[in-house]
Amino acid sequence: MARYVERFSLAGRRALVTGASRGIGLEICAVLADAGADVAAVARDPDGLAEARAAVEAAGRECVTIEADLATVEGPRAAARQALAHFGAIDVLVNNAAVSQPQSLLETQADDWDRTMAVNLRAPFLLAQVLAPKMIERKRGKIINVSSQTGIVAIPDHCAYAASKNGLNALTKAMTCEWAKHDIQCNAICPTVILTPMGERVWGPPEKGDPMRAKIPAGRFGRPVEVADLVLYLASPASDMINGDTIMLDGGYTAL
Repeated sequence: MARYVERFSLAGRRALVTGASRGIGLEICAVLADAGADVAAVARDPDGLAEARAAVEAAGRECVTIEADLATVEGPRAAARQALAHFGAIDVLVNNAAVSQPQSLLETQADDWDRTMAVNLRAPFLLAQVLAPKMIERKRGKIINVSSQTGIVAIPDHCAYAASKNGLNALTKAMTCEWAKHDIQCNAICPTVILTPMGERVWGPPEKGDPMRAKIPAGRFGRPVEVADLVLYLASPASDMINGDTIMLDGGYTAL
């Protein structure tokens, strides 16, 4: 095996991926399995989880599917405990699940705000809180938080989403501050619009999507596999010196 392949290999690793039933999460499951990881796929949709299992098993890896509602307090904790019970330890936590309910500041309802914070920010905290002790004990771990460019620069009608993702970026740094000494790397990825079902729903109409696309120097929106490939890098030994970063995956949007 070429040495660079070893540096990007996840052979023998076990990953937990939230939001695994579709879009970016489904692609992350497939890419990590291709690199040799076994996967605990977490989501609410059983049909989508079956698709994630098929993708992981097609790569010759093991997949355990876990149905969980990450908007609750117990949902993330139970999912993490179930993954630990199955695999014994989780080497890579990918906090990918998110909800977005585009509304102006004046229209945003408190219940929508609370649900956005619960899924996008509280669930990653609760999952890490359960999984990190075993990482600390083993002196090894990777936590990858899928954030958003909206956590760095504001766009209209995304106040709750932006606040949750900005909080996730701060949580990433707090994790690094406390856990880097245990050889745990915690990083956040901040993508621009990615053409998932959620991305299509929000940005598919030309009157909404075209002005946004025009602000991206690359001239296009991202693809799920481009996020998954960056997750693979951050999950692999190749990225061991990268810690506490918020990495833009935005086609140059925030360079302007």
